[in-house]
Amino acid sequence: MITDESLIEKSLKNGFSYTEYRNHVMQLLMDGLSTGATQSEDLTHYTTLNEVRMNRLDKTIKLPEDIKNRLANLKKEHTLLVISEGWCGDAAQILPIINKMAEASDKLSIEIVLRDENAELMDAYLTNGARSIPKMVLLDDALNARASWGPRPQGGAQLIRDYKEQFGVIDQQVKTDLQKWYLQDKGHSTMEEITLLLENAENIE
Repeated sequence: MITDESLIEKSLKNGFSYTEYRNHVMQLLMDGLSTGATQSEDLTHYTTLNEVRMNRLDKTIKLPEDIKNRLANLKKEHTLLVISEGWCGDAAQILPIINKMAEASDKLSIEIVLRDENAELMDAYLTNGARSIPKMVLLDDALNARASWGPRPQGGAQLIRDYKEQFGVIDQQVKTDLQKWYLQDKGHSTMEEITLLLENAENIE
């Protein structure tokens, strides 16, 4: 979906850099809060777990040489606008990877906005009618939306679909299975899918 430019610009005014986002989430946690319109012990618990995950990924995620080279060969400037919340487990697995990719290319920048504070933007990028996050909107140098990606890589999405088809629910077991999938994948699916999206966007006039 190509989103109205004024909506993109309005959303970007609410944007965080990766460091700003991490600091914002941490500051809220210190006050016993999570991001988002709803507050609960569960959400602050998930946010705390995600902080540990993201700290680990910030230190351990490595971009393969192939991905580095492909990002280095990008000719146009792109903004990776990511819709997220601090309590989201998928976002915790994916945001550090997108940040590493942005750091690897002078053609890429990352902006993060909170879902509940940017409902109009979120509603432009629903997944099967749901406000699923993280959702990345790929913007060109004129801030036109060229493509979107998310809320998870294809392999993780297929795992969820298969489990729901078999058992009819999304429960703690499949959430645990998904976290194991992310661990084994080491971010490679996310890197490959987003790099391919960028390469395809470069060919769009």
